[in-house]
Amino acid sequence: MYYEADDFIETADNETLELIARVRELTREYYFSDYRDTERRTAILQELLGGIGENVAIDTPFHCDHGKNIFLGNDVIINMNCTFVDNAEIRIGNRVLVASNVQLYTGSHPVSPGERLIPDWKGRKTTFFRSFARPIEIKDHVWIGGGSILLPGVTIGENSVIGAGSVVNRSIPANCVAVGNPCRVIRRIETE
Repeated sequence: MYYEADDFIETADNETLELIARVRELTREYYFSDYRDTERRTAILQELLGGIGENVAIDTPFHCDHGKNIFLGNDVIINMNCTFVDNAEIRIGNRVLVASNVQLYTGSHPVSPGERLIPDWKGRKTTFFRSFARPIEIKDHVWIGGGSILLPGVTIGENSVIGAGSVVNRSIPANCVAVGNPCRVIRRIETE
């Protein structure tokens, strides 16, 4: 794959590091909040996330990098121990179920060492590697099975189910069940 200079994102500038530090504070506060104090937990999520609908439940622990790039619709359940690496936008529609241990990765690195590693990086205020990010979108009425991993740039179509433990490296169309590594459609779902 070939990359242009503007494909890459900065992950170690002061503004990004400050944002990540604040996000770590908020996710820690959320983790230690009283599970029954829905008002306080919702307020933390409203500060943490880019957008949040109604009737959203995120179990703990929950991990993310930027927070502000995560947008959740209405009636969303995110079960325990999920990680959202939100260097780019993560958009989750309405009535979505995300099982435990699901990982959404918008950020990645080039495979070629010549593209991934930065020569003469030591005098710069940056990391020694390049990163890029692509958005992830999960449409309405989707169920993501436990332990699944969604990679940069994928979209999960409306009504689809991703089987537990799947690694999704390409978009999945609407109205289907997809499983495996790499994740593949195994059957269509009849909709009314």
